[in-house]
Amino acid sequence: MNWKKIVAEYFTFTRGNRIAILAILCITVGVFFLPDALSKSTSSKQVVNDTAWIAAIKKIEQREDENSSNFTSNNENNSSNYQYDRNSNKYYPKSKGELFYFDPNNLSAAGWKKLGLRDKTIGTILNYISRGGKFRKPEDLSRIYGLFPNEFERIEPYIKIETTSTQPYTNGNSENKSNNNVAPKTYASRYTIIDVNTADTTALIALPGIGSKLSARIISFRDKLGGFYSIDQVGETFALPDSTFQKIKQYLKLETTSLRKININTATLDELKAHPYIRYTLANPIVAFRNQHGNFATVEDLKKIMVITDEIYNKVSPYLSL
Repeated sequence: MNWKKIVAEYFTFTRGNRIAILAILCITVGVFFLPDALSKSTSSKQVVNDTAWIAAIKKIEQREDENSSNFTSNNENNSSNYQYDRNSNKYYPKSKGELFYFDPNNLSAAGWKKLGLRDKTIGTILNYISRGGKFRKPEDLSRIYGLFPNEFERIEPYIKIETTSTQPYTNGNSENKSNNNVAPKTYASRYTIIDVNTADTTALIALPGIGSKLSARIISFRDKLGGFYSIDQVGETFALPDSTFQKIKQYLKLETTSLRKININTATLDELKAHPYIRYTLANPIVAFRNQHGNFATVEDLKKIMVITDEIYNKVSPYLSL
């Protein structure tokens, strides 16, 4: 074996091979060293910042802040200016407060605080009343400066304004004296109280905060249950906010309590799991227990099934029968 010949065959390059190798070496060197060269050339150039426009903007912002603070202080010192822009942002307090019926003309500061209003807004209301102001209808309260729209919407259904009739001065006429003793009148609510088990979509849409979608969901939930046995069940409707339910709760009543019941001894698995309170998680154990031990003697026998607690039983038992 001629090693010299073999080496010569493998390590002998033509002119074209040598040009290709040199080109590859140049590209490789360029890839490694070009980024460093570019970064050095870029960093060597000093960037001159034109700060004139920045200073101009700062002056404008400072001027706007001063104008805004002056406008706020003028509004607070002006006793006759109680109204503000209703298009301002909503206010979400940490504590929503407790809702109860009240007359804004005679509610104390503690009462306003209990409703969840801020101290500054309470001061504006009390200052307005102390200067002779009077709320004649619920909408008047919405014009108080500092009371956000969503705050007013939350307390509006609970406003009950009492008004008294005033009679002209007379010279002691007994008839006019008797007319002076007029009982105070309560501002009537514009919403009608409805029965949750018989109300249709039209009646539900008339309630505050209820649209066509929510009314349809309430009725669909009622039909799947087989009727409501408690008004609080309405609050379990899918996508019904609790704030909206609390707002409409006072306009709901329960006169019709006839519920559609399921026979637990004859109902199939599909019939049981279709009920919103049962579903498959309870339907399957009920059917399995019935197949193993025979028909239920009483509805209360369901408590023998391990997954059915007292809480679950109390919730679902009004819809079950034998």
